[in-house]
Amino acid sequence: MFEVAANAKPWEKVAVAKNMQYVLEVIRAEGTSEWRTCAHDEFPLVLDGEVTVELAKLDTPLCPADKNGSIRVPGDPVGPKMGHLVLRRGHQALLPANSAYRFVASRASVILLQTILGDDTVQRWADLCLRRRPKPTRKDAPT
Repeated sequence: MFEVAANAKPWEKVAVAKNMQYVLEVIRAEGTSEWRTCAHDEFPLVLDGEVTVELAKLDTPLCPADKNGSIRVPGDPVGPKMGHLVLRRGHQALLPANSAYRFVASRASVILLQTILGDDTVQRWADLCLRRRPKPTRKDAPT
């Protein structure tokens, strides 16, 4: 996961595990993310560093109820602020459905996000998965 984050762009959501529609995304947290929202709960777990999560309750949900994954909130969210959370290594939080959130990290940090596969999930399975080496044939076998 740390290697995936080291090779990712800031705030890129790279899938590292998948079970049916559910995914774990690794996010390289650096600077301030865009505001996002989704129709279902999400759960960020900070693996390294420190990340502040800012939350706002949207006056009107922006995401259709049947939309999987999170979407970008255009501009600043319209609705009351819900507060913020400061997460350090090993801390997990709940990002409630139909609220807006953004992450802030003053130094490079790593987030593992439990969510549902969405349009912004980057899938690089060929780059991430180990490949089985072919068994040597008799002629290739060491002597």
